[in-house]
Amino acid sequence: MNEQQVEGRHAVAEALRAGRPLDKLFVLDGCKDGPVISIVKTARKSDAVIQYVSRERLDQISETGNHQGVIACIAAYEYVAVEEILQKAREKGEPPFLFLLDGIEDPHNLGAIIRTANQAGAHGVIIPKRRAVGLTAGAARASAGAINYTPVARVTNLARTIEELKKEGVWFVCADMKGTVMYELDFQGPIGLVIGSEGEGVTRLIREKCDYTASIPMKGDVDSLNASVAAGVLAYEIVRQRMYKK
Repeated sequence: MNEQQVEGRHAVAEALRAGRPLDKLFVLDGCKDGPVISIVKTARKSDAVIQYVSRERLDQISETGNHQGVIACIAAYEYVAVEEILQKAREKGEPPFLFLLDGIEDPHNLGAIIRTANQAGAHGVIIPKRRAVGLTAGAARASAGAINYTPVARVTNLARTIEELKKEGVWFVCADMKGTVMYELDFQGPIGLVIGSEGEGVTRLIREKCDYTASIPMKGDVDSLNASVAAGVLAYEIVRQRMYKK
C-alpha cells in the first residue's frame, strides 16, 4: 500500500490523532457511522479538503479493499504558513521571491517547480488547497530533494493571499501568452511568480490580481510550454535581473 494513503476508520483516526498533515479526505456520501463522523469533525478542524463520494468511487481509490467508508491522503511533508516564507526572506536580507501555483494538478510538475524554485533562490512556494495537487510522495520524488529546503504553504484562497502579500510590498507577475515579453519587465523588487495549470493556464480571477502578465518568446510550432518549463524560464529571467541590477 502507498504509505501516503491511509484507509479504514481506525487507521485514519490514528493518523489524525498523530497530527499527520492531511491533504484530502474521501468519505462515503451519506455515511452515518459514528467513528467516520468523528473523523470528519477532526479533519475539519485541521482545514482539510473533504470530498464525499460514492461507494463505487471509494472502491476505485482503495488499495486495500477495506476502506470502511473513509480514505485519507496524507501529505509527504509538512506545510508552512505564508508568514514563515516571508520571514525566511527577511532573515536573508532579500526581497521576497515567491512562486504561486494556480491549479497545478500533476505531482511531477509540482515537484519540478519546487526544484526550480530552490535552484533559483526563491524563498518558498504557495499552492491552493482545492483543484491542485499537494505534497504527495510523487511530488517529493520529482523535486529531487528540493522539498527538504524550499518551504511550501497551502492556502484556502489564492486570490486573497495575493491581496495580503501586496500589502507586504510584493508585486505579482503571471505567465500569459498574451502578456508583455518578459525581457521588457522589471522583476528586481519583491516578486511573486504565478504559474497556471497545465491545461488552462492562470485563471481569470488570479490573472486580474497580478500587476504584470509576462509572455515567453516562442519560435516553434506548438503554442505553449509545459508548466514546469515555463516556470523555469521566467524564474531565471528574475534571477538574471537580480544578479545584474540596473
